[in-house]
Amino acid sequence: MHRWICSTLPLSLCLGGCTNKENAYSPKTQELRLNLHAEPPTLDPRRATDTVSIAVIKLCFEGLTRIDPNGQPIPAAAEKIEISNDLKRYTFTLREAKWSDGEPVTAYDFEKTWKGILNPAFPCEFASDLYIIKNAQAAKAQRCPVDEVGVKALDEKTLQVDLDHPVPYLLSALSTSVFFPVPSHITSRLSNWTQDHYVSNGVFFMQEWRHHDCIVMAKNPHYWDKENTKLERVVYTIIEDETTELTMFENGELDWAGYPHSNLPTEALSALEKKGVLNHFDIAGTYYYVFNTKEFPFNNVNIRKAFALAINRQAIVSNVAQMGQKPATGLIPPTMWKNTQPHFRDNDIDEAKKLFKRGLEELGLKPHQFPQVTLSYNTAVGHHKIAQAIQEQWHQALGIRVKLENKEWKVFLDELRHHKFQIARMGGLANINDPSTFLDFYRYLSSSNNHSQWTHPQYSELLERADQATDQEKRTALLKEAEKLLIDEMPIAPIYFYTGVYVKKPYAKGVYLSELNDLDLKWAYVEIDDTISR
Repeated sequence: MHRWICSTLPLSLCLGGCTNKENAYSPKTQELRLNLHAEPPTLDPRRATDTVSIAVIKLCFEGLTRIDPNGQPIPAAAEKIEISNDLKRYTFTLREAKWSDGEPVTAYDFEKTWKGILNPAFPCEFASDLYIIKNAQAAKAQRCPVDEVGVKALDEKTLQVDLDHPVPYLLSALSTSVFFPVPSHITSRLSNWTQDHYVSNGVFFMQEWRHHDCIVMAKNPHYWDKENTKLERVVYTIIEDETTELTMFENGELDWAGYPHSNLPTEALSALEKKGVLNHFDIAGTYYYVFNTKEFPFNNVNIRKAFALAINRQAIVSNVAQMGQKPATGLIPPTMWKNTQPHFRDNDIDEAKKLFKRGLEELGLKPHQFPQVTLSYNTAVGHHKIAQAIQEQWHQALGIRVKLENKEWKVFLDELRHHKFQIARMGGLANINDPSTFLDFYRYLSSSNNHSQWTHPQYSELLERADQATDQEKRTALLKEAEKLLIDEMPIAPIYFYTGVYVKKPYAKGVYLSELNDLDLKWAYVEIDDTISR
């Protein structure tokens, strides 16, 4: 991530043209100011996998559906949706809508985008999300032509989608960024379109991107529902330092600080809570460490389990994270599954020592021969503090040495993709309200999000059977069995279930914040009041 190099200068100098407390950011304008904790690695909906990029993309693009403030999918780019009796064919009639350059949004844009993602040569880490479409996985694996994928534009306004199996969460899935269309009239001639000609179909369009400084978005004059959009501009500063962000909020230079796009400094949370200005919300997400199961010594399941059981999660959430998180002894967060039983006991030191001894014997090592291992995480104060605490816990419980390495965000992501790590920090955030969004990461060895490189035939079979199950109780039972198998094999060490905390100005209204960690500004507005001083 970009480090805020101007922190010793007045903030007005640091932010250059993106901040002007005196004029542009008066509460008399419909403008909202927030912060991103890192520079977005990409703003291409087909390529984005990180929360920073997707946060911006979701303001600029819109899929066939979107999630409303009640958490339900509603028609968006689609005006009408017809579903066949067998629940495997969906026909979408698109509304009259335009790209931000005035060109019409067509069904062909959706077809070309989705089939482009499924082209074996196209690098898309979330391509597996499209495998619910008929022949999608086969096309990506070069077992059939992309033309045989079950998505077809019947005409400019009609898109027909054939599924591999009934998908109860399809309409929610279509609201996620990998299903967004890209402007085929632009992408067909400009490979670097996100930098040179960023055309979008959502509520806002990008007006300016000052790299490592700020992103400015303006209301899209061609958006089909612009009459119901009140905000005229959204400004994201790009600041890594949490304390600087909070200071800017307190100085009236930001309208929102903290989740979902950044963090608040843990040392400030108690004071903010006492002031009554700290807002909490549950998130469908899990903070965990991932083991590289192809890398010695984490190719041994007992070593992985020993490391996982030796973590004191309650101490982490109580003394380090301090945002009301819940210790995680499974992968699926309680926002999805209520009253689930823990898969293991937190801070089970005795069992961890037994497993560690067994693992050493299987590896042919004496305790003093166990090598120093490396824990990697992206640069952030919170990640560093958690890593330090767990480093000490592992040393106390197992007598092992752990080296800590923090990496700039883009470097960290690249090393994950190329499996250049031993243990790495991860955060799994649901993009749909269904457990499969977590479990599918480890379904295929070929999945680019399977950083652990772990796979298991029985696990994949359970998920395949869940796909075919039409009875919801049977499907849930299969998914729970798959989660149990995953935790038994421990390619990951769950640490806690996310909660979010943030502060906002009282005049920021209509912001929709969901358990899926989405911040939707379509219905947001600034309450104009001349008595409010920034």
